[in-house]
Amino acid sequence: MASRLEINFIRLLSRCESLASEKRGETEWRLEKYVGALEEMLVALRKSPSKPTPEVLAEYTRKVNFLKGTLEAEKLSSPTEKALANQFLAPGRTATMANERMSVTKKVHTQTKARCTGEMRDELLGTVGRSDHGDLRNRRCFPLDERQSAAELDAVLQHHHNLQEKLAEDMLNLARNLKNNTLAAQNIIKQDNQTLSQSMRQADLNFEKLKTESERLEQHTKKSVNWLLWLMLILVSFTFISMILFIRIFPRLR
Repeated sequence: MASRLEINFIRLLSRCESLASEKRGETEWRLEKYVGALEEMLVALRKSPSKPTPEVLAEYTRKVNFLKGTLEAEKLSSPTEKALANQFLAPGRTATMANERMSVTKKVHTQTKARCTGEMRDELLGTVGRSDHGDLRNRRCFPLDERQSAAELDAVLQHHHNLQEKLAEDMLNLARNLKNNTLAAQNIIKQDNQTLSQSMRQADLNFEKLKTESERLEQHTKKSVNWLLWLMLILVSFTFISMILFIRIFPRLR
């Protein structure tokens, strides 16, 4: 069951999507205020104990960011800047309400792209529109001017398309280089870990050998001391007996 906060958030999000899909005037302020309220509700929804799943929260965030980006793109002065800004917007993937067949943000994205393209065309064809106040000779040149303006528009669109392809290719190359560097770093770290493991095993082996040799040396030292002690005892005993025998054999002269 969705919480009360999530239900209100969904209703407001659906209302914002509906306003974004409609044609708005310059004095329209509700959508911007509604999107600000959506951001606050989204923050509260993340902190709520009964918050939705991470996937649902990510979808909500994507839609709110799309609406916010759409408003920021509309504030740009140049139609070309609007078109470029619109290209980087990511609409929602799923429908907000159950009765919707597709995501409204996708529809808004398509409408915005078409509107930006139309504004770019109008900007390029503006010289033709101003020539309506000219003489008949200028009016006869309308088809040629329109073809030239259309060609210029196609050139501009092709230029932006080439820029996007170059940017995508650069990002792909950057990602490929990053992947190669990461793999190389992983291999180096793996080799270092193997070398470190071998060094640790060799150190443990050397420690065991040193311990064994130390024990053997200690035992050998103890044996040497024991033999020396017995030898000294035997020598002292032999000397003592020899003295006794000497005294008995050679008595003291009177």
